[in-house]
Amino acid sequence: MRFIKLYGKCIKIAIAGALAYRLNFLLTTLLATILNALFPIVTILIYNAGASFPGWDFYEVLLIQGVFLLTSNLAYLMFDGVLWTTMQHVREGTFEVVLLKPLSPLTYLVSTTFTPEIFGGVIAGSVLFGFSLFFTGVSSFAAIGQFLLLFAGGFCLMAGLCLLMSATAFKWVDNGRIPEIYDSVMTFGKYPVTIFPQAVRGAASFVIPVAMIGFFPASALLDRVEIAAFFAVIPCVLFMLFGIWVYNKMIKLYEGVGG
Repeated sequence: MRFIKLYGKCIKIAIAGALAYRLNFLLTTLLATILNALFPIVTILIYNAGASFPGWDFYEVLLIQGVFLLTSNLAYLMFDGVLWTTMQHVREGTFEVVLLKPLSPLTYLVSTTFTPEIFGGVIAGSVLFGFSLFFTGVSSFAAIGQFLLLFAGGFCLMAGLCLLMSATAFKWVDNGRIPEIYDSVMTFGKYPVTIFPQAVRGAASFVIPVAMIGFFPASALLDRVEIAAFFAVIPCVLFMLFGIWVYNKMIKLYEGVGG
């Protein structure tokens, strides 16, 4: 409860700080919305050319990508700032400022690095999700509960990945390319996992379960989810717990300026 109250106050402060420069905030949000709205452009081109992803119609694929955008941007809203703030502190040798706070370092960073500028991505994801859901519909009331469970699993995975990326900053100081590597891995979650070979499908479902970011929750709404998807929630939660553990462990390796 203490963390929730603290996080709520920090969100208010972050939003107030962003609104202090209203034009900048509006332009940043608008730009993020437009860029994220272009996310399904490849899918649109594929289906307009007469091709398709086998077994999936146009709006079903858009639904997967809408869920993907919504999950990833909500996670970035809360955890993306941890990565860049950690990198900056380690590079400049100012992480002691975080260590001296009367909170655990991770709690402090998560609370104080809320990133309102990512609201644009959340808006674009919500619009794409609602638009595609209007055409596909929801199979049943039970599907909504299944969706929320799998959606939470995808959020846990994204949180874990963000924390693991952040933890690398304590030894690999200038690790700006790390997010690009993770983005490449997450690409498999943007499309129906069934179109990939069996080995890739297994890895995307259980090893690094990126299918949970978009494919599995969307499949639940369409009543096309397999029982294996619910077991994939377990590695997602483990990723988040592992990310928290690794980050706290790596803090002990901090040595001052430049890591």
